[in-house]
Parts: sequence; C-alpha cells; structure tokens
Amino acid sequence: MISIIKADGSAERRQLDAMRARAAEKNADIELAVQAIMEAVRTEGLAAVERYSRQFDRAAPYELSKERLDQAYKACPAELTAALEHAARNIRDYNEKLLVRTMEWISPDGGRVGRIVRGLSRVGIYVPGGTAAYPSSVLMNAVPAKVAGVEEVVMLTPPTENLSDAVLAAAKIAGVDRVIAVGGAQAVAAVTYGAGFIPRVDKLVGPGNAYVAAAKRLAYGALDIDMVAGPSEVLVIADETANPKYVAADLLSQAEHDKLASAVLLTDSMELAQAADREIVRQAGYLSRSEIMEASLRDFGCAIVCENLDKCVELADEIAPEHLEIVTKAPRDLLPMVKNAGAVFLGAYTPEPLGDYMAGPDHVLPTSGTARFFSPLSVDSFLKTMSVLEFERTALEPIAGEIIALAQAEKLTAHANSIRVRFE
Repeated sequence: MISIIKADGSAERRQLDAMRARAAEKNADIELAVQAIMEAVRTEGLAAVERYSRQFDRAAPYELSKERLDQAYKACPAELTAALEHAARNIRDYNEKLLVRTMEWISPDGGRVGRIVRGLSRVGIYVPGGTAAYPSSVLMNAVPAKVAGVEEVVMLTPPTENLSDAVLAAAKIAGVDRVIAVGGAQAVAAVTYGAGFIPRVDKLVGPGNAYVAAAKRLAYGALDIDMVAGPSEVLVIADETANPKYVAADLLSQAEHDKLASAVLLTDSMELAQAADREIVRQAGYLSRSEIMEASLRDFGCAIVCENLDKCVELADEIAPEHLEIVTKAPRDLLPMVKNAGAVFLGAYTPEPLGDYMAGPDHVLPTSGTARFFSPLSVDSFLKTMSVLEFERTALEPIAGEIIALAQAEKLTAHANSIRVRFE
C-alpha cells in the first residue's frame, strides 16, 4: 500500500516535494469568500454573524447554559468521563510544571529589573462540529489556558443539530467559562471584532476547516492565533529491531485523519520496510476509514530506506514533522541529533496516540515543516510578559553619562535631556 523508496538523493526529494506542495495549496475562492465574511462582521456585527450562521449552519448562534454542560457530562458513559478527567489531570500537571513566573532581581548597575508574567484576559477555543468532534482537543486547548491564568475561556462550536455530549463534557471538565454555538469563518470574525453577545478575544486557538484556517490567517494581528494547521503527519524512524506490526499501526493511525495526511517511515532496513508494508495491507483490511487511509498512504505515504540511521535523522530534520517516532534499539541515543519536530516519541511503547490523548504534552503541534520555528501549544501560549524596571538616583547617576552618549549618537536629544535634567 505504500511505496518503498531507496534513498539516492533524488527519489526521496520528489516525495518530499509532493508533501510540501499539498500543504502549500490555497484556494483563492475560499480566501475571497472569507475576506467578505470578515469585512461584513467587522462592519455589521452580530447581524452579519447571524446571517452567515443561518446560511451555512441553518441556525442562529446561541450560548449554552451551564446546565446543558452538566447534562452532557451525565449523558456520557462513565468510562469516557473517567478517561477525560484522567487526561485533563495529566495535561494540567504537565503545564503546571512548565509555568514560568514573575521574577525580579538587582541588575549589575544596582537597579531592580525583571519580568511580570500574566495570563491573557480572554481566549477563544474553536472546536469543529459534525463528524470532527474531538473532546481531546477541548482539553488540549482549554486546560493549558486555565493553568496560565486566563480569566475567561470561550469555546466556539458550530450550532449543529446534535452537539456532541463528549465535547461539551470535556468543556465542563476543562473549566471552559462560556460555550457559544457558532462556527465557520463567521465565528472567527465574531471573536476578532466582537459581535453582540460574542466577545472579542485576545487569542484564538483550535483547528478548523479551510474557511476557519483562512479566517485565522486574516484575523492574525487583530488577535493572536496558535497556528494555521496543515494536514496531519507522522514520521517514524525505525531499525531492524522494530516490530513491523507496531510501525504499520502507527502509520495507519495518522493516515486515517485525512486524505491529505502524511505517514512516512524512514529506516535503514529494507526488510523492515517491506514487512511494514505487508502489515499495513493486513491491518487496513479490518479498520474503518479504509478509503481515507488508502488515499493518504497512496499519495503522501512512503517508506524511505536510507544508508544508516544518521541519514534518517538528517532527513527527518529537513522534513520537521509534526510527530516523530523513534523506534530503534536505542532511541534515546538519536534524540540529541533531532532539531526539528513538534513532538518526539521514543520507543516501541510510546505510540503517537498516547500523545494525542493521555500523556500530558499537547497534541496541538506545528505541521508542514513549521516545527523548524514553531513550538507545540502549551501554557506558554497563553501568557504575556511585561518588563519592569525600578532605579533609584544612586543607581541611575553612575550610568547617566553613558545613556546620554548613546542618545546623542542616535540624535535623540530629548532622550538625552530626560536623563540630564535629573542631575543639573
């Protein structure tokens, strides 16, 4: 089901170019439509949001009550709510350990300097509706925000006929403050500009369809966003000691997301590549979403056989995958060589779904090679910092002349004067 490529400097490049092209594609019609929606909401407010909501979702936006969340929680099977609560505890514990705090200290010149850390005031979390109802994403977005001290977390989800009880239960468990049934580009516009009862937010996070992604791109600057996520991806580095059954299962687990998802195996063993391919065919035969998996693996999946594991890591760093699994005899030995990945999973018993649901680190990760410069969502994503300075006369006076010299070099005489007048 997957093509097996022996790395020769060009064959693997063609495959990587195809992967990059799929992520870079944009639909001009979508961009234009979203621009119109954003401008309408900016100028007309809630009336435009309601109009587009009825047009696309056949329902006006509304806010859900706390009682509705309670009902959803009670309607979920006990094993599901237990799993959600367990996951929330792990996510909370992980982010509490990462949380940076306000610090001040005495500088070498004798003044007090430091940094004040604050949570954002209001954050929006977009949660897709319909078949793409992912309660785990609610936890991964909302819990770090609450740990950061965000004052109000507002969840947005399309006003579908049957809202997911699991998603609403996750919102309750995560401590979401408000849940508003509104979706699409009009939801992004509403929280960008504020629209009636839908508040303006400081930051919007969470996945969405192409219209939501385009709206987030346009909204950036008026608010902050997490990232514009591309198709999901996993890259597995494995050697001859890896179990092909596990490798195949992990590739398939990512391929089932989307026909544009990418699942790639890098190995120094042709035998493993061939065995993993046989396992993919066998396992896909009894899994659901087989049509999606087949299309994903046919178009954007492959096994690349490299000269050695060092070459595998070099190629992985160039790809900068969202998820990187290292399933080798000594996986931690390769970790110091890894520079670019959203999340790294070490060993045969650390599969990617562990990170999706339960381990604690976030599953909102940079895609499409952006792990070269973006980081996973975490408590840091919901914090802002302010510098703080406090100098007495005795600390300022010894360095006053140097400040004046710097100001004069930049021809900013008022800056120099601000210092000089204090010592005349």
